[in-house]
Amino acid sequence: MSRLPRLLISLLAFQLAAAAFVSAAETTWWDAKWPTRKKIDIDTSGKGVAIAEPIGTTAVLVRLHEGVFNFISAKEDGSDLRFVADDHKTVLKHHVEKWDSLLNEAYVWVQVPDLKPANATAIWLYYGNSEAGAPEAAKETYEANTVLVYHFADASKAGTDSSPTGANAEGTPPPAAGSLIGGGLRVFGQTAIKVPAPPLPEWAMGAPLTVSAWIKPSALQPNAVLLSRRDGANAFILGLDNGVPFVEVNKKRSSVGAPIAAGGWHHVAAVADAGNITVYVDGKSYGAVSAAMPALKTPVELDKDSTGDFVGYTGEIDEVQIAKTARPAGYIQFAAVNQGTTGDKDKLLSVGADEASDHKEESEIMKHLSLITDISKDLTFDGWVVIVLCTILAIMGWIIAAGKIMYLNTIEKASKEFTKRWEKISSDLTAIDTEDAESVQNIGGSVSGKMHKLMRQSPLYQLYHLGSEEISHRMKSFRQVTFNTQEKKEAKGLSMGLSGRSIQAIKATLHGGMVREVQKLNGKLVFLTIGIAGGPYLGLLGTVIGVMITFAVIAKSGQVEVNSIAPGIAGALLATVAGLAVAIPALFIYSYLSSRIKDVVSNMETFIDEFVTKMAEHYKE
Repeated sequence: MSRLPRLLISLLAFQLAAAAFVSAAETTWWDAKWPTRKKIDIDTSGKGVAIAEPIGTTAVLVRLHEGVFNFISAKEDGSDLRFVADDHKTVLKHHVEKWDSLLNEAYVWVQVPDLKPANATAIWLYYGNSEAGAPEAAKETYEANTVLVYHFADASKAGTDSSPTGANAEGTPPPAAGSLIGGGLRVFGQTAIKVPAPPLPEWAMGAPLTVSAWIKPSALQPNAVLLSRRDGANAFILGLDNGVPFVEVNKKRSSVGAPIAAGGWHHVAAVADAGNITVYVDGKSYGAVSAAMPALKTPVELDKDSTGDFVGYTGEIDEVQIAKTARPAGYIQFAAVNQGTTGDKDKLLSVGADEASDHKEESEIMKHLSLITDISKDLTFDGWVVIVLCTILAIMGWIIAAGKIMYLNTIEKASKEFTKRWEKISSDLTAIDTEDAESVQNIGGSVSGKMHKLMRQSPLYQLYHLGSEEISHRMKSFRQVTFNTQEKKEAKGLSMGLSGRSIQAIKATLHGGMVREVQKLNGKLVFLTIGIAGGPYLGLLGTVIGVMITFAVIAKSGQVEVNSIAPGIAGALLATVAGLAVAIPALFIYSYLSSRIKDVVSNMETFIDEFVTKMAEHYKE
């Protein structure tokens, strides 16, 4: 295989590899309008925080601060944030609980579908798009089984329900800053916070249920109620008895564990499932009671049991959630770690470094190319055939042009080296006036090795070699003439000449060699002329057929509108564009190559004249 095909194959392979790399980069970037992203790893394996039980779909808390997030690059309200799954296609639902661009602090909840235990899951945070609108509503962050979520972060209305239910609390005091997650409530057990029912759905007999909250008791009280729901003789109580979290259903209380200390945050949850209610503290099973969930449809009360004997809870409370399903143990453990204050939260969820997009704002040229891509969708089959033919002509033309340019560059370099040595030897041709063929080839011993291999690419060298062989052939015949001894002695020192007919014959031979070199130079240029002449005609043929088909379709449909005509006409004209795109570059390249070939031919003609003149002068008859 020659150098040119190998080079072209290498270039094609490189372009394909580059295109594949660019294509892969583009497919992994969700949307080029967002210039910055960062990877968020959620690791429930042993490398992070080991969670072996199923988790399922959950709202993951993402804490952002100046150590992991550049607030200056985001919008002032964080509305440009987007979370995307690791498939780089699925946009995850999320909402911002708190965004403080002055303190560089934010709390964002992101719904991660089907979070797996003992596994590493990655999601991507995109930001930096100043033109982005507000994301989806906060209520869409939670799946349908979640019926109540209180963040207590809204200063205007602390009891706003962030779940799809919309059960906003009544009698909620203003939120306290600096709570566990953004804002929270500081309560004193004096007034009950009521959750109206409806819209809060009723709890059916024996139905599954999950209730959870973060608490920070300021003092340990006996029988302090956190959440209660009473309906006649039926009652459900989640409380704290001298630091011991408990759940009580119709006066049946869960088993007792070690008390929690005052002044610290703890996650408390109660999960009712299949006639048993389990109490979890900080993500671990704490106690249980064998009792089915009673039927309840009255309002839920927080912080105080207004109709019972329990006292009100004193301390802080945050992130109250109710779900009409029994959350698995892995879900409870994940929430306790992810939302908590221990160092494990950073092992469970880690925020990576910023990654910048290579995408730049689309230029006018790219906009035009994009428009042409859209137009091509309306191109007929005949038009595609024409474009394919034009593409074949273009590829052949470019391959031939590349080969010719490389060939001419080699000729130019080789001719320069030959000319240097010819100038030295042309004044005295005795260096090549020898029967030694090797001396003729290496120009009297002045070149060897790679340089000789290079100079053989020069047409001037080929003409020199051809002329030298003709001279050597005639001189050899001259030397073989039989003389007597005295004639040989008299002939010593005499110069051997060439007749006028011999010089003319050698000159004709050189011109014949030049013709062959010119044919080699002009070889395959006919494909460029075919592209120049045939490209526009092919394009015109495709356009005429496309216009004809467009009008035929309009005639059948009877719809004479700009919208029905313009796409077909534009697609048809694309064939003419393809033909001109083949012809115009081919014309310029052909003109360039022709100019360089003419220079080479002129150099050969000049060399022949110089060679014949030097030869006639040296070999006088």
